[in-house]
Amino acid sequence: MDTLQAEIAATAARLVVEEGLEYGPAKRRAVKQLGLPARAALPDNDTVEDAVREYISVFCGDTQPAELAALRRLALTWMERLAEFRPYLGGAVWHGTATRLSDIYVQLFCDDPKSAEIKLIEHNVDYTPRTVTGFNGDSVEALSLSSMSRELGEPIGVHLLVYDHDDLRGALKPDSKGRTPRGDLDAVRALVEASGDD
Repeated sequence: MDTLQAEIAATAARLVVEEGLEYGPAKRRAVKQLGLPARAALPDNDTVEDAVREYISVFCGDTQPAELAALRRLALTWMERLAEFRPYLGGAVWHGTATRLSDIYVQLFCDDPKSAEIKLIEHNVDYTPRTVTGFNGDSVEALSLSSMSRELGEPIGVHLLVYDHDDLRGALKPDSKGRTPRGDLDAVRALVEASGDD
């Protein structure tokens, strides 16, 4: 990787951690901030994630573990509420790079795609439906809501991505680093229990 891409990754990492940006927008803004041409070659997401981990260890080592644990506990609460839809946690909260500015991404694998939305309506949960690009590159429905974290003392964005049950098989293939890309209820419970032992 060239020096320019490393510089973009480092700048993007700062934007991810300090402003809560997602990787794509952070890379584009980093290019602008560095005064580079819009067509500059961007680092891949794995490179940005490595830069985020490095940034956190240098600048947020004292606060990030507790923030991550709080986000994982909030994610677990939502996963337990929606257990019938086979929830899996993904993104920074699953991979351990989340801070208080990170949103929570829970993927639901439903027999009937509308059933999760109906459950939210039945429980008077205020949400916004959107269409986003899913892990397989297709458009998926996202039910976005705001959920108060008592531990962090602020509302956190929670995004429920609704997939067909058949998509679950492809969802568990290891990522480019050989890791499990998302975790089910038991896996998230284990992470939460492990953080409680600190």
